[in-house]
Amino acid sequence: MTKFYLTTAIDYSNGDPHLGHALEKVGADCIARYRRLRGDQVHFLMGMDEHSQSVIQAAARANVTPRAWVDRMATTFADYWRRLECTNDDWIRTTEPRHVRGVVALLERIQRLRPADLYVADYEGLYCTGCEEFKSPAQIANGHCIEHPTLELIPTKERNHFFRLSAYGQRLLTLIASGEFRVEPAIRRNEVVRLLEDGLQDVSISRQRLPWGIPFPGDSEQTVYVWFDALINYLSATGFPDPGYERLWPADLHVVGKGITRFHCVIWPAMLLAADLALPRLVWAHGYVQWEGAKMSKTAGTPVSVGAAIERHGADALRYFLLREVGFENDGNFTWDRFDARYAAELADTFGNLASRSLAMVHRYRGGVVPNGSEDSPLEQAGLETIASYGRAMDAYELQQGAALVIELATRANRYVEETAPWKLAKAKRDAELDQVLVSLVCTVARLAVLSAPFIPATEELWTSLGSGRSLASVHLGDLAGLTVAGWTVAKPPPLFPKPDAD
Repeated sequence: MTKFYLTTAIDYSNGDPHLGHALEKVGADCIARYRRLRGDQVHFLMGMDEHSQSVIQAAARANVTPRAWVDRMATTFADYWRRLECTNDDWIRTTEPRHVRGVVALLERIQRLRPADLYVADYEGLYCTGCEEFKSPAQIANGHCIEHPTLELIPTKERNHFFRLSAYGQRLLTLIASGEFRVEPAIRRNEVVRLLEDGLQDVSISRQRLPWGIPFPGDSEQTVYVWFDALINYLSATGFPDPGYERLWPADLHVVGKGITRFHCVIWPAMLLAADLALPRLVWAHGYVQWEGAKMSKTAGTPVSVGAAIERHGADALRYFLLREVGFENDGNFTWDRFDARYAAELADTFGNLASRSLAMVHRYRGGVVPNGSEDSPLEQAGLETIASYGRAMDAYELQQGAALVIELATRANRYVEETAPWKLAKAKRDAELDQVLVSLVCTVARLAVLSAPFIPATEELWTSLGSGRSLASVHLGDLAGLTVAGWTVAKPPPLFPKPDAD
């Protein structure tokens, strides 16, 4: 089996998750489920970023200790991701001893291998507590951080430890150009390349006398800078520095938001190069979920909570909508009207209706047992083409296209029902033709149950109702082209996507 280690960004413990967080986690989970469908040995990491100035502030506002606050937030985030059916294999928190040990080990490794890359100097600049980052003039508009325009930038002057990032720009350009270190999609890669071509400045990697964080090795007056600390979670979760961490490292895929590409595509790989460690193979930077054209964020407030969005049509529908409507590349708008429209038209009327009518006809005309029949039909050909196209799209992380292909095949199958009119074939006792139609429909529904599962985990129930005798987890993408359904005893599934007015 091929190892596939993927991660999401870990989230700040300074407030409840919003739909932007949900898009990232659901998208990464969709990829993890697809890679399992391919037969890969998947290890999927998620977690929490718990050392930051914003955590200290949030805890103070709640009149609790930082430890009590991050424990509360970790439970809140984990509960939401369970509700959204995320299948992460590990959950790391940056306050865990295994992570602290990994951070110290990486810093000590750089100190040993590249001592000139770490030095002490004074730093003065404007600090954004939303980004937990000192901001350059290019990152400021109208006196505010571009990412967090509602926050005030804090003038800060400190004597800190620095990392010689400027030494790694050309090497990173070469690695990106060769494809050895991939940044996708192309629009994000181009942004990173421009940033590297403009030249890099050394970065502060410690903060002075912060009461909450990891002490800097060899300097008890300094705390490891939150981003330097946080990035190492991807490595510390593998067991680094203990022997055997190479079983997972390097990561095959980091999934992050487009606003933190500088950290993941410049600073993080430079840190690894300084430590003589392998780079992640790919960083995928998705866009933002917007409401009326504005980014959803904790600091700006969100008009739609994750909980309310789940309650609207269920977790599976929200997963599908985020990846089908917003997608995993560009920014996209979330609106209740669009959510309702896609739910009704695509999930209920197209996919759900196809599954219901197909299985009902097997019961009506063949007592619930799928007959023997020729599988040579236009629908069979459409199914084979969809399987191939779906694989190509999902391999390229084109999740929006993958979801679209599922609905296109369901639409084609509904049209096939109208073209062949099985009720007329039954009335005319044209049994061979009816058998072919029923076999084609059940085979298509079975394939759709499998192809849609990375987006809509609830379709496992549909697969079970088909009576294949196999668990959905045992089915791989390569099985679908040669799938045979004759002899399966189908059950009548409950409505997959009930409409609200049907309650």
